[in-house]
Amino acid sequence: MKISSIKTLSAKENAIFLVAAENFSAKIFGLTGAAAEFAEKQLKDTKEPVVINEYNRYLVFVTVPPSENRTSYLETLRKSGQKTLAFFKGKKAVNVQIEDRAAGAAGFNAFCEGFVLGSYSFTKYFSDQTGREAFPKELKLKGDIEVSELRGITDAVFLTRDLVNEPYIYMGVGDLVREAKKMGEESGVKVEILNKKKIESLKMGGLLAVNRASKEEPAFITMEYKPKSAKNSKPLVLVGKGVVYDTGGASIKSSAGMMTMKCDMAGAATVIGAIKALADNKIPVHVVGLIPATDNFMDANAIVPGDVITMSSGKTVEVLNTDAEGRLILADALHYAKKYNPELVIDLATLTGAAARAIGEYGIAAHEVNAGNNKFALEDAGLEVYERLVWFPMWDEYAELIKSDIADMKNIAGADAGMITAAKFLQHFTDYPWIHLDIAGPAFVERNASYWGKGGTAVGVRLLYNFARNYFSVEAGKTNVEQEAKRSKTKKK
Repeated sequence: MKISSIKTLSAKENAIFLVAAENFSAKIFGLTGAAAEFAEKQLKDTKEPVVINEYNRYLVFVTVPPSENRTSYLETLRKSGQKTLAFFKGKKAVNVQIEDRAAGAAGFNAFCEGFVLGSYSFTKYFSDQTGREAFPKELKLKGDIEVSELRGITDAVFLTRDLVNEPYIYMGVGDLVREAKKMGEESGVKVEILNKKKIESLKMGGLLAVNRASKEEPAFITMEYKPKSAKNSKPLVLVGKGVVYDTGGASIKSSAGMMTMKCDMAGAATVIGAIKALADNKIPVHVVGLIPATDNFMDANAIVPGDVITMSSGKTVEVLNTDAEGRLILADALHYAKKYNPELVIDLATLTGAAARAIGEYGIAAHEVNAGNNKFALEDAGLEVYERLVWFPMWDEYAELIKSDIADMKNIAGADAGMITAAKFLQHFTDYPWIHLDIAGPAFVERNASYWGKGGTAVGVRLLYNFARNYFSVEAGKTNVEQEAKRSKTKKK
């Protein structure tokens, strides 16, 4: 979809207007007679978009919702954008214009974002492409909006969705490496690949253990976006789980359990997409991306329950479940992140079924250690883009559940609080401000979910972009206890 900014709408092309129902006047839009009466009545009686068919074009009036709650206000407009897009897509409209008359900059951006994000489809493997052509072809925007930024964000989301939606046969480790390199070349991001020999020299025992049964060697992808104008002297480090396909290994999944396991690299895809968005929009933040990449298969070389492995940090792990492999490769990446002396590390992973069962696809299971203000900044960034965080405790008692009788720790605990014990496992490999995001619930959806679509959602891309652009602070200074007390007082006021 070609997106551009305009100063004047064409009277010959389809148009969408964001309006306030209480002071809507049909005459302003050139409507008379029955059309004017219909539009004015419908806008008062319904919250749905009102469509006027002028035969050579459609006029659509979208009522701007109440703005008392900013989070709900913006999300309602995004969903309205997707719904309006679906109408024009069904009409195979070539050109659409959107003009803001009531939403304001944030609301207009949200509506346009929902409209563009809703246009995504993954259809490349249909042998018959008849009727699968994308509509509209061109979008023209009149209002307070940065078109280049909208394009940069949505392009990054679409790249991430493409990576997640690709079948494993076309998205192995080598393919993920190729895509990361391609992004780096196009967006001015430095990309380096650590091969198996280098991974062995770094003694990344988690990544090597998970990869033992693979036909394809592992890779450790590093990406760095470092603009001269960066506001942080120490980098923001993003770590993404890159299991390109997960069978469960020796602790093999059921056939049904494997159906969506091409999405087990969604964390990696999100890191690639987020860094692309930041680089394309020239956001002045120094960011490093780390992706441990492998598949998780089963053969005679595979690790089995009961094996003990040594991680790059020197800690030993009793592997009791080979389907809890994501934390093993992330542990090596989190240890590697120490070399950057980071301001903050955020990792993203489709890590546990427990997270998905706890909150479904409606939020991200979040955990933090010493993140200070940035914990709340990330939460606020999530509310702005409707990628909401649910904070889970990191109490010391949970660490007791992963103690091993024969090694420093084991890679699983019991059935309770699985997402927390996974986070406690990862904590052993950190010594810096850290946030862990378990995106197992929302990373891949099996229904049409508004502007998310169906399949890979790219959850996390807009969250991380918004956080790095508007909320990330190098003044993380105070403890969480002090920050929570201050935040509580502010909310009461």
